[in-house]
Amino acid sequence: MPDRSYNVLFLCTGNSARSVLAESILRKDGAGRFRAFSAGSTPKGAVHPLALETLVRMDYPTDDLRSKSWSEFAVAGAPVMDFVFTVCDNAAGEACPIWPGQPMTAHWGIEDPAAAAGTELEKLTAFTTAFRYLKNRIDAFINLPLGRIDALSLGTRLREIGTGDGTTSFRSDVA
Repeated sequence: MPDRSYNVLFLCTGNSARSVLAESILRKDGAGRFRAFSAGSTPKGAVHPLALETLVRMDYPTDDLRSKSWSEFAVAGAPVMDFVFTVCDNAAGEACPIWPGQPMTAHWGIEDPAAAAGTELEKLTAFTTAFRYLKNRIDAFINLPLGRIDALSLGTRLREIGTGDGTTSFRSDVA
């Protein structure tokens, strides 16, 4: 039986690819224990078609996925987040809203599959690769003993998850 249900927000600048992939992965793999959301600082307004195709191919939900602003989650009445993860370096370097409830945060940078060049197959491969990196991180996250780990250790573990295969380099001291 789960300790409780946790709200998780995945952030990326455009909220059209990586953050949407992560939302869908957690929605399925963490069902009953986690509620997944995604948003962007400058949303594209539409989910990338190859993100949707990748999710369908991997048998993950695409219903209700949309590109939206993070401001939707920084207002009264919005779900209070327990965790906020940035999945692109641009979003990690931006000044985020003040999230109600002071959620745990970490950066899990993944290369942008929407920026991939080449054939349609090469672009789809980039989305599949991003999906797999995100799935590995989310699997590690959902297997943490969240109800039995202190905040300092949890923060360390969350940051460590973000340093796995596929990590992009982000330095918070670079503007």
